[in-house]
Amino acid sequence: MRTMNPNLPGLLMRRARRLWRQYGVLWLGAVAVGLVAVLYARLIDWGYNAFLRVQHEHIWLPLIVTPAVAAAAVWLTRTFFRGAEGSGIPQVIATLHTKTGEAGMRLLTLRILAGKIAVSFLAILGGFTIGREGPTVQVGAALMFNMRRLYPRSNAVIERKLVLAGAAAGLSAAFNTPLAGIVFAIEELTRSFEARASGVVITSIIIAGVIALGLNGNYTYFGTIQIGAHFPNLLAVAVVITALVTGVAGGIFAWLLLNTQRWIPAPLRKLHAERPIVFAALCGFVIALIGLVSGGTTFGSGYAEARGLLDGHEHLSIAYPFLKMASMVGSYLPGIPGGIFAPSLSIGAGFGNVLHMLFNNMQLPMLIALAMVGYLAAVTQSPITSFVIVMEMIDGHALVISLMATALIASRVSRIFAPPLYETLSLRYARPAMAATSATHAAHEPRAPSDAGTPAANQATEGAPESGKPGHTAADGTANR
Repeated sequence: MRTMNPNLPGLLMRRARRLWRQYGVLWLGAVAVGLVAVLYARLIDWGYNAFLRVQHEHIWLPLIVTPAVAAAAVWLTRTFFRGAEGSGIPQVIATLHTKTGEAGMRLLTLRILAGKIAVSFLAILGGFTIGREGPTVQVGAALMFNMRRLYPRSNAVIERKLVLAGAAAGLSAAFNTPLAGIVFAIEELTRSFEARASGVVITSIIIAGVIALGLNGNYTYFGTIQIGAHFPNLLAVAVVITALVTGVAGGIFAWLLLNTQRWIPAPLRKLHAERPIVFAALCGFVIALIGLVSGGTTFGSGYAEARGLLDGHEHLSIAYPFLKMASMVGSYLPGIPGGIFAPSLSIGAGFGNVLHMLFNNMQLPMLIALAMVGYLAAVTQSPITSFVIVMEMIDGHALVISLMATALIASRVSRIFAPPLYETLSLRYARPAMAATSATHAAHEPRAPSDAGTPAANQATEGAPESGKPGHTAADGTANR
């Protein structure tokens, strides 16, 4: 009779621990990302609906509420949650492109995670033109990054995998677009895709997506558009013109965020530097005024307006995309947490509505889909991610080639005006790590007397022009700061 190996319990325990380290922590983190993404989406939706109810009953109340919310949000962010500003995607990129552990301890803490959710909820209560999708990327990355504590011996490779997987899973769960999450990780976050990280990312996206589907059901973000079997003769012309219009508009938007010193008057720049809370209240007042002029359509992310245009239930003026752009710029100048994905899609839908006056023989949903992908690609300069997101959000597989062409052209047109927005903004979050690295090298290398104190040396540590393009510099802290 065979006796049981006395070492078997120990072997099973070691095997279980190894499986937990390889898969258990990752799966647990992906479940957490999916749950938080869904709950965050519901919280934002509830907050915006509460704002709409109050705004409909008291049409002038935003003139008081929105500035007050702006002041409170900026005070909270600057006092307690530095690193939670803006969409959150630049912070994730900075973490992945520097020493992940050190940057994560600054930009992906649980405190910043809580602040991102809380302050963006406060901002949507005030009617700010922000989305939740970008913040969900930072929230997902922060959740996964903090799961490293469950590893007995965490290292840089594990931390990088967790951040990348959490960010991609966050985007996937936010939009219910799993393929877009994978493409986003490749194109926007890392600009490459290591074979050893691919399985981690895909597994996390699948698990987070299953959780989101279980809670929300199987749905497409903007519903399904119906495209006939026969495309119009002028489709190619419409693709080119839509790409040019949205490329210019998206490029101007990115330029405004990255070059605030060039267009904001000096007194306002001084006000922002010396009294940022007052500056935020002023931005909130402007957003409220724009909202009143637009009939309330520029408040919030713009999801309802874009969905209404696609469904044929919404009728917006030709001024809508321009007013929405102005409101979105005003929402980002103070440095309030919030994303730009959903507002960009809404602005794109508005441009599609305008272009329908030119191409009135084409289906309006087709033009809206083209304009949405064009404007999003122009703002992010990530054309593949943009067309995959829009294709999955509208179930628009029949338009794949047209969406792809629009995204590629619009992205190239936008680059004439500004470098990639997220990548450029990420540099300011990477600079503390870069400065520390430079200081370490300087301590171990002989210093050339002729270089000490020169403008070139100072520029290297304080921020050189972005992307190697003269004239394209990062904002002075007023956009997504």
